[in-house]
Amino acid sequence: MTEAFKYFGLTMPKFTIGYGVFLLLWGTVVSLISGSQSITSWIPALLGIPICLMGFLAIVKPAGIKIWSHIAVLFGLVAFLGGFDFFRGLFSDGGAFGNPTAAISKIMLLTTGAVYVFGCLKSFKWARRQRQ
Repeated sequence: MTEAFKYFGLTMPKFTIGYGVFLLLWGTVVSLISGSQSITSWIPALLGIPICLMGFLAIVKPAGIKIWSHIAVLFGLVAFLGGFDFFRGLFSDGGAFGNPTAAISKIMLLTTGAVYVFGCLKSFKWARRQRQ
């Protein structure tokens, strides 16, 4: 048996849990510190919960790792695509920095979502090669 795929030194299920926890903490801390009354400030946390759960399920129920991984990458893709909303803000009244906290959160979603999805795609490619 070959060694498991690692991304930034972690197996993908552990990296997935870490990314989910990061999003959960980011959404919580930013929402509380900014005093935001908007549900949209909780979007990173709301995306982090299922990502973290899928990473946990991949560890405790490895027979379903394919489905857990694919569900997690879908939420990661939503995070990445949601981050593009930053650019919409550049062209609206008040600009992207009318609300700097929101702008920073969108950039965070864009960049971390890209890094996560890229890792998932590399992992899927690695897994496919291992089966052949």
